[in-house]
Amino acid sequence: MDKIEIKKLYKNELKLRNCSLETIKSYTRIVEDFLNKSSNKITNSKVKRYILQAINKNQSTSYIKQKYSALKILFEILNKDSEFNLPKYKKESKLPEVLNKKDVLKIIEFTKNPIHKLIIKFLYSSGLRVSELINLKPKDIDIERKIIVIRQGKGAKDRITILSNSLKEPLLKHLLKNTPKNYLFESNRNKKYSKRTIEEIVAKNSLKAIKRKIKPHTLRHSFATHLLEQGIDIRYIQKLLGHKNLRTTQIYTYIANSDIANIKSPIDTL
Repeated sequence: MDKIEIKKLYKNELKLRNCSLETIKSYTRIVEDFLNKSSNKITNSKVKRYILQAINKNQSTSYIKQKYSALKILFEILNKDSEFNLPKYKKESKLPEVLNKKDVLKIIEFTKNPIHKLIIKFLYSSGLRVSELINLKPKDIDIERKIIVIRQGKGAKDRITILSNSLKEPLLKHLLKNTPKNYLFESNRNKKYSKRTIEEIVAKNSLKAIKRKIKPHTLRHSFATHLLEQGIDIRYIQKLLGHKNLRTTQIYTYIANSDIANIKSPIDTL
């Protein structure tokens, strides 16, 4: 079987597993890179060598885990009678970066482009992932009920999140002025914004406002943490974020200061 056939077989396998479009794209890129660097025959030792190269290059743990998962599926397809026996790569336990409310407000106020401002507001006020934002369509927003339907989010699941009151007016203005055809945020060629474009919008405006570049996901982390600090039940936050497991959402309990703020430092009692 040549590399073209392997790629086709792999893509079909991901579709059969009902993987999201984002997963299919990222996993396929990894497999293409792996096949370009090795022969068609996939073995445990080749996968191990490929993963070690990524570790030695100091690639992020999330990207290494993604490579591990992508190649595990490839191995299962091509070596049905063999066992994938690589040690599972353990992800580092890191607390997510979270902004305080003043910094979020600064970023919003410093963003002059109305569309860019609306994008940042959506990311923070609704806790959207970038992939969910760029695939958002006008029909997915119910202004009267104040909800947003996220269709086929991570894990190929639909869910509902909140639409802020503060978004109503700028959203209606955006729809009337720009009349998007397919997606809520479209380029001049009526194509949806790319992930890279959203990242640049957030990085550029955060650098101007708070003197440091942040990622769009930081706004999602801030959304969850601030809700928790408001006293919102963590199970509701789990649903709004679209987390399959409550343990994923519980990471925010380590950084929310609703309880910690009430603890006095011993120096203040001297």
